[in-house]
Amino acid sequence: MKDENIQKPAFIFGKKNYTYMLLGIFFIAAGFIFMSGGGSDNPAVFNKEIYNWQRIRLAPTLVIIGLAIEIYAILASPKK
Repeated sequence: MKDENIQKPAFIFGKKNYTYMLLGIFFIAAGFIFMSGGGSDNPAVFNKEIYNWQRIRLAPTLVIIGLAIEIYAILASPKK
């Protein structure tokens, strides 16, 4: 006899939530990729590439957008 009271384990979030989480992780990863680089091989030489618009404006904006998407993905109620 099978016990009918046993429930299958359910995911905490729905498919929509996980999709938004992956999108948020993509934005955060893209932001960190844009932040990387710009260093100099010789410490005595200053490289002005460190002040590129990608590292100063675009990368932090992408990370903040990704964090906002992650917060939305966690707080959004999954469809039942």
